[in-house]
Formats: sequence, structure tokens, C-alpha cells
Amino acid sequence: MNNPNDLLDAIEVETAPNPTVSVIWLHGLGADGSDFVPIVNELDLSGCPAIRFVFPHARTMPVTINGGYVMRAWYDILGTDLAKREDEAGLRRSQAEVENLIAREKSRGVAAHRIVLAGFSQGCAMTIQTGLRHPEKLAGLLCLSGYVPIHTTVEAERHGANHETPIFMAHGRADPVIPIIRAEQSRDLLQGLGYNVEWHEYNMPHSVCPQELADIGAWMRRILA
Repeated sequence: MNNPNDLLDAIEVETAPNPTVSVIWLHGLGADGSDFVPIVNELDLSGCPAIRFVFPHARTMPVTINGGYVMRAWYDILGTDLAKREDEAGLRRSQAEVENLIAREKSRGVAAHRIVLAGFSQGCAMTIQTGLRHPEKLAGLLCLSGYVPIHTTVEAERHGANHETPIFMAHGRADPVIPIIRAEQSRDLLQGLGYNVEWHEYNMPHSVCPQELADIGAWMRRILA
């Protein structure tokens, strides 16, 4: 059995030697770290410093909504209504795992304010869960096709260090997995708390599209300049 204090296994891609920026990119339910590796070559990162992309693999666990089937997941999905029944213990456990990854990047010489947290779907939820509570300013939060988890705790638990951190939120209008209304509610919650949210929506399902990749590249060039 894995020791929860062990770092998660991860795939790493460096855009150039001696990176001074790290992007920790969290995959969705049932995928693994390899899922988003190909996008590194699809992002226009011209003018950016050397970046280390870290694509961790979530641990495996039984997922209730999938009949208890064991798969990689950041937390359990208990039912189709994501807001009413949430695996708070699982979210907080994975939050600690992501914090360990941030600490590892700092130990390798990347300052916290040069670390971007990114994620898709469940990984997006973990990006928001961790990023808003992290006690040091991060470079940005890249939030794709997801939502704010355990939203009733955000106002009390958020840390002021990341109140000004740029947040990129994107969602598909035809997303059948996480309806766009849930993402809009999450956007409105964050904006209501004073966060700087750059919102994008696309004619796509629960996926990523070329225009989204172009917009992500532009955002990253802007925040990392």
C-alpha cells in the first residue's frame, strides 16, 4: 500500500534546461498524468522562461458512481449531484498531495510565485481546492472543465496570499459531465469573493479544443512574462 507521505509518481517535461517556472497539471477522473503531456507542444509559449511541466498520477481508489470500480481519482464521486454529496475527506487528502508537489518544486529552486497549478475536471477541482488555500502566492490557477468543490468552506478557509492570483476558467457549453451552469456558479462565487477570473466558454463537450489551447497559451505568456 502506498504511503500517503510519498510523493505521487509524475511525468515531467521541461521546455528548456534549468527551468525557473513549474506547471503542476492535474488530470481528470480515470485518466493519468500522461493525458495532458501532448499539449505541451501545442501551447505557444514563445517568450516564456524555461518551464517544468509536472503531470502527476493520482492514486487509485474505488469510485462510487462507477460501481466501486478502482481507478485513478483525486477523490470519490458519490453521485450525479456534485454539490450535494462530496468526498470532503478525499479532497483534503489530495490537497495535501498537491501541497507536497508544490513543496518539491520549491526545493528544486522554483519560487512559489513561479508555480502554476492547472487541472482538468477533477484536477480542476483540486487546483481550486489547493490554490485558494495555499499560504504563498502562486503564479496562476488554470481551471478547465471543473468547479469549486466544498464551496461553502472557501470563504472561511481561503488564504489572502492568493487573492490577487490570476485564475483562468474554461468550460464547454455542451459538457454532459459537469454542466456549464455548475462552472458558472463557481465563477460567480470566485468573482463575488474578489478573485480575478478570466472566463472562457467554447462549443465543446467535456474536453479541450484548439481555441482553448490558444487562449491558455496567451494567458500563460501574459502571467509568466
